[in-house]
Amino acid sequence: MAILDAENSFVLIIDVQEKLLNAVFNRTSLEKKAEIITKAANILNIPIIITEQYPKGLGYTIDGIRSVLPDDMVYFDKTAFSALENKEVFNKLEASSRKQAVLFGIETHICVSQTAAALMNAGYEVHVIKDACGSRAELEYSAGLNKMKDNGAHIITTEIALFEWLKSAKHPNFKEIQSLIK
Repeated sequence: MAILDAENSFVLIIDVQEKLLNAVFNRTSLEKKAEIITKAANILNIPIIITEQYPKGLGYTIDGIRSVLPDDMVYFDKTAFSALENKEVFNKLEASSRKQAVLFGIETHICVSQTAAALMNAGYEVHVIKDACGSRAELEYSAGLNKMKDNGAHIITTEIALFEWLKSAKHPNFKEIQSLIK
């Protein structure tokens, strides 16, 4: 299946932390799109899983994402590049019984790419939101997206995800989701 289904999706936000965000070439776009996807997933009751790469040194998930999530949100620490190396993350994914991974974050060619590969190896259908991903260098960003696509991931944009989740203008949350991108 290549079209997203809100009932079968989960969102995996990878390391969108202040110190990492400050170093990416496409900070403004990434920050805006990351917030839109997070808000939309929240509105549509799509489970969200968030990782933080060594938060003691790199800081925590940015306020724009934190502010739209429940206060009891769990943020998973990691030091491995693939989020699935954290067994708590993997167990949470498995417990959801959802098979469409919608992921984005920093850095595209390292943590996002290695997580995408691990998800595909574990049998998940992977959709990478390219306008909510970032790397320090544009060359590395492009190479990461190309590698994930070559490995079988679907490379999409924020709007593709939103409108695939909605399926129709008759969706009860259509106007609310549409307002996020206007």
